[in-house]
Amino acid sequence: MNAQEFRRIALSFPGAAEASHMGHPDFRVTGQIFATLGYPRPGWGMVKLTPEQQQWLVRTQPGSFTPVKGAWGRAGNTSVRLQKAPKGAVREALMLAWRNRAPKRLAAQVPLE
Repeated sequence: MNAQEFRRIALSFPGAAEASHMGHPDFRVTGQIFATLGYPRPGWGMVKLTPEQQQWLVRTQPGSFTPVKGAWGRAGNTSVRLQKAPKGAVREALMLAWRNRAPKRLAAQVPLE
């Protein structure tokens, strides 16, 4: 997994668009951020998950996913170490993050895998 693959997957969801937040590329649906690239540093991404989704990913892919530090991490924001992350796991994390932020009408267009 690399930044270009992360970007391609994030933008593959209906209504997804790339913008910028605090100097980092981000991915939004209906104006709401669901993922970012380059945070906390190059080679990393971040997905906005629920705390339960985060716990599952950190438990099943501990070398790839880790909670963001502080209150954001406790809320479910999860860092992705791109180089170590399997493509399928990143796709699933991005899909969950997108569904968490997408309106129901859009979310219904992408079934849970």
